[in-house]
Amino acid sequence: MKAATPGPIEAGDGRLARGGIFALRAGVALLWIQNAAWKVPPDFGERENTGLYFFTRFAVDYPVFPPYAALVENVVLPNLPFFGWMTLLVEAGLGAFLLIGFATRLWAVVGVFQSLAITLSVLNAPNEWHWSYYLMILAHIALFATAAGRAYGVDGVLRPRWVESTGRVEKVLARLS
Repeated sequence: MKAATPGPIEAGDGRLARGGIFALRAGVALLWIQNAAWKVPPDFGERENTGLYFFTRFAVDYPVFPPYAALVENVVLPNLPFFGWMTLLVEAGLGAFLLIGFATRLWAVVGVFQSLAITLSVLNAPNEWHWSYYLMILAHIALFATAAGRAYGVDGVLRPRWVESTGRVEKVLARLS
């Protein structure tokens, strides 16, 4: 039986390449963990005009893309507790799953979309450095392209079993890794 190929990260040169990919993945994970820390329930900063509310409000006050600003103004802000919890769970999930390297390609795609939502909210706000948001998106594209969870992550340990398995869940996990 043919062994499963490790995947895209083998294009590099061994431990150094894998270490760099791991460092990128861990750094991006820690970015999300730190950013989840200031999304504080139950009102997510609405009462004091701080936190998630403050930065989400920028989408309306300094619009980047008018349809997105209208969505934030008419749907997100009036339902901030729901969207706040979803944001907190997504960002905590991004941090946790990227850190352990599980289903990394899936979480990299989620990271691109979450980074895009943040970009559309704050890009035109005062004192924002636009490249930080572009770099967040590019980092997630790199995590996806390199299948970063295969470098010192759970994906790297379990993927050979998933590839060899005939189960549906395992096949899905192999694609997400």
